[in-house]
Amino acid sequence: MISIKTLQKSFDGRTILGGISLSFEKGKVTTMVGPSGGGKSTLLRCVNGLETFDAGAIDVGGLTLTPGATDRALLRAVRLKAGMVFQHYGLFSHMTALRNVMEAPTHVKKVPVEEAREQALALLERVGLSHRKDAFPRELSGGEQQRVAIARALAMEPEALLLDEPTSALDPERKIEVVTVLRDLAKAGATMVIVTHELAVVRDFADRVVTLRNGAIVDDIHPQK
Repeated sequence: MISIKTLQKSFDGRTILGGISLSFEKGKVTTMVGPSGGGKSTLLRCVNGLETFDAGAIDVGGLTLTPGATDRALLRAVRLKAGMVFQHYGLFSHMTALRNVMEAPTHVKKVPVEEAREQALALLERVGLSHRKDAFPRELSGGEQQRVAIARALAMEPEALLLDEPTSALDPERKIEVVTVLRDLAKAGATMVIVTHELAVVRDFADRVVTLRNGAIVDDIHPQK
């Protein structure tokens, strides 16, 4: 599904990613853990085309990113295959939960509005928020906003979900809400790569745990569930 070969990236003379090679299997949940500054989030952003890299290559569902890739059509195609969920949600503040989920399908994929609405309603129900469809982000808790963000990513029907610290900005109760959604997605066979500092919240459904430190892989295990 996703293959990374000898990925290198430096910033101001500091090595962020030091020749990492890694692949993520279809239908599996991989968590990336390790200390802050180890390169986890940067790696995820490179896979999604949000950051360029200095050397190596990334294959996402048959599409290849190379150093300095800026081709808009290629980047758009990569992001359709690998949806991104951010730590701080990234919702449009002037749109309701429903409109947030509908926005990309209608404008990027040109899905008819009524079809996009039905899909968005189904996805909000899937993440337990059908009753909050008309709420604006400011009216939602952090956990609710993150669940809307997950529904928004799913609305583009990606082949994989990339989640960058999806629970780190949440209090314990709200973390449980988001983890429950992620667990359900895992049970349904979703391909996910989750960057987290909190292995305990995903340990029960992770197929693989990769530890990054100082831009290098220092551990790669398949925990017993």
